[in-house]
Amino acid sequence: MEQAKLPSPIANADSKPYWEAARERRLAIRKCNACGQLHFMPRHLCPHCWSDQLEWIDASGAGSVHSFTIIRRASDPAFAPLVPYAVALIDLEEGPRMMANVVGADALEVKIGDRVRVTFEERSGGAMVPQFTRVTE
Repeated sequence: MEQAKLPSPIANADSKPYWEAARERRLAIRKCNACGQLHFMPRHLCPHCWSDQLEWIDASGAGSVHSFTIIRRASDPAFAPLVPYAVALIDLEEGPRMMANVVGADALEVKIGDRVRVTFEERSGGAMVPQFTRVTE
């Protein structure tokens, strides 16, 4: 199945810069200028100190698998041709944790602690969705 036929992300006021960065193949996260904490998901207020003094920074795109599951039954018919596929919680090197698919020929061999690197999957309209591939030595 062509990835471009999968649903595209729907941006809101908080996430628009995140999705714009993804179109440029950059993984953006938020930094609070009041307390210095980094966080993900895009939101209007810092989840640590509730400040609205936030900026976007580029993450390295490197991380490790905190946990994962293998999807064997798609919740949306658009994803049915992709099963089985891996969805993981990724601990970014910068600290925040995010959820994304693990993709690539060895994705179903994913294990907790695996090193991963961001990649971008194209969707319709030029949208790009951050996903991760396993880093093998």
